[in-house]
Amino acid sequence: MKGSDMFKTLSTLIAGVNARSEDRVRDAFAIELIDQKIREAEQSLKAAKATLASLIQRQRSEERQRDTLKNRIKDMMGRAQDAMDKRRDDLAGEAASVVAQMENELTIRIETCDRLSQKVIRLRNSIEAGHRRIIDLKQGAIQARAVRREQAIQTKLNSTIGRTSSTQETEDLISRVIGQDDPFEQSEILREIDCDLGHETLTDRMSDQGIGVSTRTTADDVLARLTPKKTA
Repeated sequence: MKGSDMFKTLSTLIAGVNARSEDRVRDAFAIELIDQKIREAEQSLKAAKATLASLIQRQRSEERQRDTLKNRIKDMMGRAQDAMDKRRDDLAGEAASVVAQMENELTIRIETCDRLSQKVIRLRNSIEAGHRRIIDLKQGAIQARAVRREQAIQTKLNSTIGRTSSTQETEDLISRVIGQDDPFEQSEILREIDCDLGHETLTDRMSDQGIGVSTRTTADDVLARLTPKKTA
């Protein structure tokens, strides 16, 4: 393999290892990364709100100046008309010149107010969308934490139950307890063996068949001892 090919191969392997390492780090610190991203989004939203407040403040200032200018134009037009009525063409001409300047300024003010209004609307819509997005991210973070806790519990449970030695030892203990002989049953068997060895069982069986002297009192024996009462 040529040196250049070897270098490309090593570069590819290193890139793959780095990518896997990065994925493992992201998985291990996923919750922390989610929280960090949410904090960054909240900071951006806060900055956007400050910008919106500044735009609205400027918009209101421009609107006040626009309205003031409109009132001045209206007042000056009235004065110009009054000067015309009183045949003061000189004053009417000056008033008309001032009105023309103010109307040109008013046009600029109106255009500025319109631009600011559009900017305010766009930024307000962006802020509302960002706010909803952050709410969704926080809900997702809550779900992610719940899933991570469930995964941790499941992993711990699997590690406890899944250990071969621990599981095998538990199964052996269960089998040992279940497989032990019943001491009561064992004592009964021993008693039966002793009876057989002493021929007691055979004697009882023969007695029950009426062979030889009875070894046990029966109900018939008790009835035979009873005497019926005589009736007058």
